[in-house]
Amino acid sequence: MITRRAALAASAGLLAIPAGAEEAWPSRPVRIVVPFTPAGTTDIAARILAERLTAHLGQPVVVENRPGAGGNVGSDYVVKAEPDGYTLLMGTVSSGAINYSLYGAKMPYKPDDLIDVGLMTQVPNLIFVTNALPVKTLRELVDLARKKPGQLNYGSSGAGTSLHMTGELLKAVAGIDLIHVPFRGAGPMLQEVIAGRIEVGVDNLPSVIGHIRDGRLRPLAVTTKIRSPALPEVPTTAEAGFPEVLATAWFGLQAPLKTPQPIIDRLGREMDAIMKEPGTREKVGDLGGMPPGLTADGGTSPAAFKAFVRAEVAKWAEVVRRSGASAE
Repeated sequence: MITRRAALAASAGLLAIPAGAEEAWPSRPVRIVVPFTPAGTTDIAARILAERLTAHLGQPVVVENRPGAGGNVGSDYVVKAEPDGYTLLMGTVSSGAINYSLYGAKMPYKPDDLIDVGLMTQVPNLIFVTNALPVKTLRELVDLARKKPGQLNYGSSGAGTSLHMTGELLKAVAGIDLIHVPFRGAGPMLQEVIAGRIEVGVDNLPSVIGHIRDGRLRPLAVTTKIRSPALPEVPTTAEAGFPEVLATAWFGLQAPLKTPQPIIDRLGREMDAIMKEPGTREKVGDLGGMPPGLTADGGTSPAAFKAFVRAEVAKWAEVVRRSGASAE
């Protein structure tokens, strides 16, 4: 028979167990919310990461798409989720940097509402032209634009996108006047540039690379510090004389504020290991992406990714200010 003293001692022992010690993370499936539609670059990158995290964590990691408002809908959902490590976000340059300035007072969350876990990859943007335009380099395009201010158009996949902002960055740095023509998606824009009705285009490398390889469009420069392994013959904007025109579509893992630090540290370690796996790097390369370390920007550690994101927020705030762009 259990004595009263023994029962009290047992109760005291139970109360002394630290909260959460009875459940090691993760003990159930983890979600990565993609704030854009399925089949896009963000979605594909998230599914590559989810597959490998499943193997590393020993629990299913699933992707859930919650598109809307340039990535704000899905991101805000994660911000408001329980900070328990079971709801994560595939953050992007739009949802994690540009939108803070672009949406102004309508922005539903702040940079400090999310913890930056790790950078997965950066995808170069590409500046290209219709084959009918008599330019073969970015310098020649800039020279032509200076001779014809306001007479050349450039297309993007939509107003306020990172591609629109990349075009505005080029305009500001080079001191040229190009007219922005926004489209609803990359597909319609690419067809108009191929047809010659739009002279210049800016797009993520994965969307346009097929047209470049088929000779339907002429590439001028990638907007990264080093050349893309997917198109090694195409020079960088720095090589063309415009080192300030740096812009990538980046993708990284974020978590709600107040997610326990041990979980963030674990995720950071797993991401670092995953991004060093040859198979993962090959899949990222097939997307036209460059893993952390290849560009010397960002990193898979939480501290490195946080510094990278904060620098991106500041950079794109200045581009938005210069361009006068707004999502209002």
